[in-house]
Amino acid sequence: MRARVTLYTRKGCCLCDEAKAVLMAARGRAGFDYEERDIDGDEALQQRYNDEVPVIAINGVKAFKYRVNMNEFLKKLAARA
Repeated sequence: MRARVTLYTRKGCCLCDEAKAVLMAARGRAGFDYEERDIDGDEALQQRYNDEVPVIAINGVKAFKYRVNMNEFLKKLAARA
């Protein structure tokens, strides 16, 4: 079963753009399902993640916030797959 990676983001967030670039590059090295959620379109997500975006969850568990490193992401992805 493939891991599910969710990026919680919002428009105009430069750290979100950086995190997405890392995740897209990681897709070339590891297989995972990717989902992107704009927190501003969901009141519950906005309350939960408003001050933390970008947040990256692996299989529904928060793995990173603000910044993500490719090698650390791949390690956590392997551990949670």
